[in-house]
Amino acid sequence: MLIIVGTIRLPPGNLAAAREVMERMITASRAEDGCLAYSYSEDILDPGLIHVTERWRDQASLQKHWISAHLLQWRATWETLGFRDRDLQLYSAEPITI
Repeated sequence: MLIIVGTIRLPPGNLAAAREVMERMITASRAEDGCLAYSYSEDILDPGLIHVTERWRDQASLQKHWISAHLLQWRATWETLGFRDRDLQLYSAEPITI
């Protein structure tokens, strides 16, 4: 399994406008084959800071996601909405059996 965690930032005043775009991205990503989880959440103590969490079955699924139409549409909104300071990390993880 691959896990992506990190943050992106946008001006706090643009959050309402970004919600619809973010919702479309989340919904389309969650529908992709190989997407195990996909979410954005606003930091309560730091307005405009969005936490990103993704889980993917494998590298092939993630690579398809990176070239998907909805991801390209999402990125096309960044300048208008003021997204910046993208800081994402990719981790590989194996299930724990206890």
